[in-house]
Amino acid sequence: MMLEVNDIHTYYGTSHVLFGVVLSIDRGETVALLGRNGAGKTTTLRSIMNLTIPRSGSIKFLGEEMLGKPPYYIAQRGIGFVPDSRLIFPDLTVRENLEVGYKKGRDSTNEWSIQRIYELFPALEKLDNHLGGYLSGGEQQMLTVGRTLMGNPILLLLDEPVEGVAPLVVRTLGDQVLKLREMGHTILLSEQNLKFAIRVSNRAYVISKGVIRYSGSIDELKMNEEVKKEYLMI
Repeated sequence: MMLEVNDIHTYYGTSHVLFGVVLSIDRGETVALLGRNGAGKTTTLRSIMNLTIPRSGSIKFLGEEMLGKPPYYIAQRGIGFVPDSRLIFPDLTVRENLEVGYKKGRDSTNEWSIQRIYELFPALEKLDNHLGGYLSGGEQQMLTVGRTLMGNPILLLLDEPVEGVAPLVVRTLGDQVLKLREMGHTILLSEQNLKFAIRVSNRAYVISKGVIRYSGSIDELKMNEEVKKEYLMI
């Protein structure tokens, strides 16, 4: 297992948000964490990065315990996080945003370059000299993913990658996630968009009110009308 999250309990102040969350990801999988808004998806990803530190439980990455380690250490070990807020640098160009994200990966691997990012996201190459603050929401999302890939992560965490973007961009981002999957990258994505998640993922977890309610293959989830109606339909 690349990532093993076991029985984590996370709080915001005195508010108990995650209740014994358990999930795992094997190398090369694309796994979706599905749920309605406020279900605990973002908190789960933030807990993995220790941006919001769980009070108990275990988070093992490549067999090493990460609970309580600083976020920069977790990033250095090979987990890349794409937040839902994007957090691009508005006063830097697209190329400069990508350059800021560059670092060699674990064991000095150097898989991603700006040219490879432009091959994955052709729209960004056309915007090479444009300031980040003038990009559309979908273009900023592509840039955020590209900047994270420039850090050569082993595991990519995507938080709500298609939230608030146009349907055409949703399709494009889906194509790009599938390309990453075909290249053998390991991805955990949190998402409300069931159609998008079904298209790009191998397996899924469903979370509601901070509790994992379902885990299984995407094909099994497609057939499970009870889970979809109870925890995913709006």
